[in-house]
Amino acid sequence: MAFLGAVFAVCAFPAFGNPDQMPRPAALEPDVEFWTHVYTQVDTNSGYLHDQYNLGVVYETVRFAPDSSQSAREREVDARRERIAAALRRIAAAGDSPLSPEDQRIRDLWGPGVSPARLREAVDDIRFQLGQADRFRAGLIRSGAWETHIAEALANRGLPAELAVLPHVESSFNPAAYSKVGAAGLWQFMRSTGRRYMRIDSSVDDRLDPFRSTEAAAQLLAYNYRVLGTWPLALTAWNHGTAGMLRAKESLGTDDIVTILRRYNGRTFGFASRNFYVSFLAALDIDHNPDKYFGAVQRQGEARFQVVTVPGYVSMATLERVLSVPGAELRALNPALLRPVWDGQLRVPRDYHLRLPFADEQWTTDLLAHQLNPRELYAGQPQPKRYKVQQGDTLAKLADRYGVPIDTLARMNRIRVSAALKVGRTINLPEGATVQVASSSVPAPAAGAWQAGGVSAAVAQRESAEDAAALATITVFASREQPVSAAQAEALSPALGPAAEPQQGADPTDYTVAGDDSIRVAAEETLGHYADWLGLSAQHLRDLNHMSMRKPVLVGHRLKLDFHKVPHDAFEQKRRDYHQQLQAAYFAEHRISGTEIYIARAGDSLWTVTRRAPQLPEWLLVQYNPDVDFSELKPGTQIVVPRVEDVANSG
Repeated sequence: MAFLGAVFAVCAFPAFGNPDQMPRPAALEPDVEFWTHVYTQVDTNSGYLHDQYNLGVVYETVRFAPDSSQSAREREVDARRERIAAALRRIAAAGDSPLSPEDQRIRDLWGPGVSPARLREAVDDIRFQLGQADRFRAGLIRSGAWETHIAEALANRGLPAELAVLPHVESSFNPAAYSKVGAAGLWQFMRSTGRRYMRIDSSVDDRLDPFRSTEAAAQLLAYNYRVLGTWPLALTAWNHGTAGMLRAKESLGTDDIVTILRRYNGRTFGFASRNFYVSFLAALDIDHNPDKYFGAVQRQGEARFQVVTVPGYVSMATLERVLSVPGAELRALNPALLRPVWDGQLRVPRDYHLRLPFADEQWTTDLLAHQLNPRELYAGQPQPKRYKVQQGDTLAKLADRYGVPIDTLARMNRIRVSAALKVGRTINLPEGATVQVASSSVPAPAAGAWQAGGVSAAVAQRESAEDAAALATITVFASREQPVSAAQAEALSPALGPAAEPQQGADPTDYTVAGDDSIRVAAEETLGHYADWLGLSAQHLRDLNHMSMRKPVLVGHRLKLDFHKVPHDAFEQKRRDYHQQLQAAYFAEHRISGTEIYIARAGDSLWTVTRRAPQLPEWLLVQYNPDVDFSELKPGTQIVVPRVEDVANSG
């Protein structure tokens, strides 16, 4: 994208603040110390019972027998929690009466001056945190495969080097990690957020590529900082979302991280969001001083490989033959290629950057193109065969009839294996599926792949990029927010901290209704939208706001609405759904490759600026410039302009 006839500058190294970019306020030290102990002192066979708001209050350490069952562990935690709760009740009611030694110990944890009312509140705030020392140490070892690339990706965007430890908190540096809510990869991108910066479709999920996802993470972190202005808020937004942190900042009138963590009580700002930044600080200290906590730690060597660009749509079987590279090695080196590519349903896309083992034989894109038979190069992906469901059909019957694994058929059609089929529905079938053909399974990749980097090839066995919960491809062993075992914790989330559904999202727009029944107009909204969502006429809304027929609604201006037919929450949901669908459709065809700085000139407006940048929608420009008033754009205003590219033409 180029700004034709415009004055602009490429923003390669944005100004991201002073050298002390990751402040560690004294008020947060107990919180950082708590997570340091969780990450280094107790493993997944033990944990802490503590107060969820005052992390300096750790009641006791629970140590489980290594072979104890999950239910036994849960009973033990519940029993100990109840004993602590009973003690808190006794202490609150005791007044000046003497306490037993155990009750006095618990009372002393709260320090002098704690009130009986506060102790009674603490009864409901007892929380269990599973230890993570074994998982953190394993992540330290794995991190060596990518630490050089991560450092380069951050430096290339002028970002703080400290951000490189974020994958410790998110995934323990496991590139194959999935959460039960669909976050994936080293950086745990949600699908909708990841599509802003990466290719995520039926054949490729770049979230699972530790190199490509790192570059996307650098883009999102830079964006969060531009919107929020401090790194503590930008990092917390990784978990709570850009809009959520902007709302926290504006509601309290401050960007001070201590004030926000201690005083903000947003509906979804729970334990995970409150502890995201402090757990990051703990991970930062441990990563920089591993010997202090774990003794000698030998990190894996840097992953090494060579890269060729695929000249057309080619089957993986063809590439394995021409390159003379076993499928297991290719699979381990290219974790973003999804199962349909490996089992032959889809081809490796044209212009895909295919990684090959680092060896004496050097491949180039031209050499690969020369070795491929022109008849083995295709102009696109195969189109699935289609079948119309008849009475009595089930997915299992169709899988057997066409010789297709039932999970493959379910995945192709985005339905559960057990889903009932409605008569008349069209079902997609894999290319080559014919009646009475015996199905064959895809062999599992060999262990020990990424030979140079030591990364497990298990990533290649993951399902496609569909929502993990919706397709039921990931077994969830528990729904408790306070897991008591490694298996339970990993089933909930790969994060080395509290399990919680992330609110990760890059849209900073506030879609809520103010107390006076007004909203701030967002890009791509009209009176017609509001009238439709409220079940009213557009003229009624014009009359309510004293607007003439010719006067348009302006982005950023406040508008009064009438909620006598539709409540606030229903309106807000319709509004969010509209924008989510709008943005999802856009990022299915485009992604953000970088940013430029444009200096506004006389006569510029939101419309004229977006017209200078092909394919750039107004809502995306507004998202990158939340502090710019586009309704009264002044000459000389600095505007951050995202560069966008077509997904189909970007390789």
